[in-house]
This record gives sequence, structure tokens and C-alpha cells, in this order.
Amino acid sequence: MYKKRIAEMRATFIEDSWVKPFMAKYRKLLYLVLFLGFMTLFSGSALMFISGFLISKSASIPENIMLVYVPIVLTRAFGISRPVFRYIERLTSHNWVLKMTSDLRVKLYNTLEKDAIFIKSKYKTGDILAVLAEDIDHIQNLYLRTIFPTLISWGIYIAVIIGLGWFSIPFALLMLLMLGVVVILLPLVSLLVNGAKMAAQKTARNGLYDQLTDAVLGVGDWLFSGRKNDFLNSYEDNEQLNRKNDYLIKRFDRTRDFILQITFSIIAVAILIWTSYVFQGNHGGAANWIAAFVLAVFPLVDAFLPIPDAVSELTIYEDSIKRMNALPAAPDSAGIEPSSEAASLKEEAFQSLAFKQATFSYETQSKKIIDDVTIEIPKGKKLAVLGKSGAGKSTMGKLLRGDLIPQKGTVTLNGVPVYKLGDEIAQWVGVINQNPHLFHTSVLNNVRLGNVEASDEEVIQALYQVGLGEMLADLPAGFNTSVEEAGGRFSGGERQRLALARILLQDTPVVLLDEPTVGLDPITEQILLDTLFTVLKDKTIIWITHHLQGVDQMDEVIFIENGKIEIQGTPQGLLADNTRYQRLYHLDRGE
Repeated sequence: MYKKRIAEMRATFIEDSWVKPFMAKYRKLLYLVLFLGFMTLFSGSALMFISGFLISKSASIPENIMLVYVPIVLTRAFGISRPVFRYIERLTSHNWVLKMTSDLRVKLYNTLEKDAIFIKSKYKTGDILAVLAEDIDHIQNLYLRTIFPTLISWGIYIAVIIGLGWFSIPFALLMLLMLGVVVILLPLVSLLVNGAKMAAQKTARNGLYDQLTDAVLGVGDWLFSGRKNDFLNSYEDNEQLNRKNDYLIKRFDRTRDFILQITFSIIAVAILIWTSYVFQGNHGGAANWIAAFVLAVFPLVDAFLPIPDAVSELTIYEDSIKRMNALPAAPDSAGIEPSSEAASLKEEAFQSLAFKQATFSYETQSKKIIDDVTIEIPKGKKLAVLGKSGAGKSTMGKLLRGDLIPQKGTVTLNGVPVYKLGDEIAQWVGVINQNPHLFHTSVLNNVRLGNVEASDEEVIQALYQVGLGEMLADLPAGFNTSVEEAGGRFSGGERQRLALARILLQDTPVVLLDEPTVGLDPITEQILLDTLFTVLKDKTIIWITHHLQGVDQMDEVIFIENGKIEIQGTPQGLLADNTRYQRLYHLDRGE
């Protein structure tokens, strides 16, 4: 079982495609970190070695100070070099890790950004928070607390054995075994015994994190249902189990550290006995080396003592590595690079959007969500896309923006497949969806997201256009009023108007309205629709909706069912001639 577990961990780190590339990218800096770490510990051990020799030599009252001049100089040199190497090593190692984690965060952003339109359906809030708040930090600790110290301690271990082998091969082999207990055996035992507990603890903490996040987001429903105490009792029970596991981990740590200290004590005594035997007789001052060898052992504690604890944390890092590698592959750059055709569109005016025999189905479904759809949307046209939930309306919107690519057929803008536009699509198509996100900052900053180059005057003008100017101007902080988290300061209709103001600043020729009035009362909905169609009268509009209020302001209506266009025509013509549309119209009005 233990061999299988080690093999699994080894495979996880070997097959890692997220962190390993940065080790190659910054390998020169990595080598410098390892060298500086080795020199730090070497200087510490050398300082104690020379100091022990100097003390012993000085105690014998040499006839001339010149006999201890070299040890005095070396003591001063190693005394200075140790903190210098340590300081530079800390700077260099943190610089390496910060460079790597900075690139890692960019890579993580690009990965999530690629699927941003689906992020809420693919990931739980707790999962995203865990990746951002924990996993990146764990990757930092993986290097600072485990990889760097372990590699450096192995280097010191090899150097010590080689150095002792110069004097005595049998004693060097003995130290190989004794130090091997500290450097290899105890870390391995910690990994297999305590590592499993730490992995279980991390899993439990992640569960608590998800549970608490979910409960905070739904705290109102817990209160309304009268089950607040049920949640608190459940959470406290899980927290108690977590504390018990934490106690077991710390108890093992204390026992292991005690064994480490005993082992080092035995090593120190063994070196004392060995040096007394090797340098017996005090011929030529050889006895002075006894103190040197014994004192040189103590700095090794700093090198070897943290290793078992650090190695046991590999299971925590393994989980973080797995979770990050489970994310979809990140693009080579942020977004798809525009093709040469897409680049030429910058010089053109918008002409039309077109679906030509477009067919799409999700990988997890055999059913065609969009099935052989053909429709052209010329400049200035106002198109309403109707249909039941799950009929394919929102999928059409994602195809239109290039977030999805049809398996068959094409979706084009001015004849260019929209997916080839990459990030340039934002210059052509603006979107107002069901729940536009407002950031916890001022109104001005939230609206300026549509055009970061816009002046305050242009932002304020857009707010007046959507009917919020006077209301905001009367607030104490005016247009600098904070919208609060997720826009909690404003009502649903006001949040949609703020999103509309963004679109006005973005100034795209096409605007996609993805059910922007969901959850609004009929009066607020009608006022918002009137505002939308008034301020966007010169734009091409594709309006995805599930009912017919306000649809009479559209030039054309299509009804999607089972991925196909089942009804198509002007709202007036359909209302006069299409029996099914007439029935839908009257049902929508409760007639």
C-alpha cells in the first residue's frame, strides 16, 4: 500500500504540467538558490568547526598569536559569510518563487478567462476560492519549505559523508546510516503516516470551506426556514472532527521531533568518541580537532530538523497540484490571437452576422442544441430569439460571440468566423446578461469597465442616458457612490441600467441582450425595455427572451425548439397569421 501511495505521488509531480514548466524557465535562478542555501549551511558548520578548533588551540596557550591567526580570520570570515549568504538566499529564493507564482496566477487567470462564460456552471464558488486562496500559496510553500530545504540538506548530507570518508571510511558509512535516519527514514515515515492525516485534514477543511461559503451565501434561507441551529450544529460537529485530526498530527510531530533530537545527540556523542580515538595522544596539537568536529554537528540540526515536517506536507501540495492540473489547459496567450482576416475587420464597418447551417452539441450530450440553423442579421436589425428553457437560445448567443464553435456550419461577422476574432469580438458585440456583475467599487469605476479610456464626463453622460443620472447626482457621494458587493446597493432594474451604461461606453455595433429582465416585476421590466430600445435604437440588437413582452418593438422574431427555428417572421405578421404564435402571445399575457 505504501509503495502504491508513493508511486501515485511521484506520478502526480512528474506529470504536472502547471508548475514544472516554470522550473525550466527560471532554472538559472533555481541553481543560484540551491548554491546559496548550501553555502549558508556550509558557512554555519564551518564557523562552528573553526571556532571549536580556535577555542581548543587557544586553551593550549600557543607561544605566538600567529599560530591562531588563520583560525581567527576564518572565524570572522565564516561569521560574516553565513548571514550574508542566508540573506541573499532568502532574497533569491523568494524572488524565484514570486516570479513563478506570478506567472502561475496569470496562467490561472487565462485558463479561467477562456471559460469565463461557463465559470458558474463548471466550478463551485468554494472551488475557485480554494484555488485562488490556498493552492497558489501551497505551491509557494512547496518550494520554500520543502523542495529547496530538502535539496540543500541532501547536498550537505553528501558533503558531510565525503568529508568524513577522507578521515575514515568505516565511520563515514556509520554516519551515512545515522544521518540517513534523519534525512531519509524519518521524512519517509512522516510522509506515509502523518501525510495521510494531513491530506485528510485538508480535505476536511476544504469541505468546511465549501459548507461555510454555501451557508453564508444562503444565510437568509437558513433563517427563513428556521433551521439556523441545524447548520450550526452540523458545522460544529465537522469542526470538532477537524480539531481531533489536528491533535493527532501535532502529537506525531512532537514524537518525531523528540526522536530527531535523540538521534542528533547520539551522532554528537559518536563523533566525540571517534575524534577522541582518531586524534588521541595530542601529537602535533591533533586534539584541537576534537572540539572542531563535535561543534560542527550542531549547525546540521538547522539543515536537517525541518525536513521530515516539510516532506510530510507533500500530500497537501499533491492535492493542490492535482486540482490545478484538473483545470483545462491554458492557452499560450491571453485569448485567441486574431487572424489576418479578423485584423482587416478593424478597417470595416459592421455589415452583418450570419448563421449558416450551424450545428452544435455539448460533449456530454448527444442531443443537438443547435441543429442546422441558418439566419442572417444585417446591420440595424432588431431580432428577438424566443424559446423554452433549454431550447438553445443562450447557446446561440455563445456561438454568436465565439465562446463556442459550431461542429458544423459557420457563424460569421462580415464573413469572418466569429471565433477567429478572439478578444477582438468585444469591439463588435456587447452583452447584457441576466446577472451583470458589479464590482465593489464606485459607480464611475463600474461603468468605466465598458471603456477604460472614458472621462468622468462621458461616464456621467452615459448614466444620464440610461435614466440614472439624476438619482445618482442626489446621493451624498454622487457618482462616486459605492455599489457594494455584487451591486447590493442597487435594485435589479438599476443594476441592469448600469450594465447598459457600460454598453453605451463600449459602443459596439451589435448588442446581445441575454434575458436581461429576468426576475423583474412587469412594470420595471417594461420601463427597462423601453430604455434599452430607446438608447440602443441605432444598434443591431439580438434579444434572447423567454416571453413576449416588448417583442412588438422587434423587426423579426424567431422561435427555437429542439435546436431548430420553428417560427420566423415579423411580430405583427406572426400575430396576424401564425396560430401557434397567437396562442403563445395570449398565454404570455395570461389571457
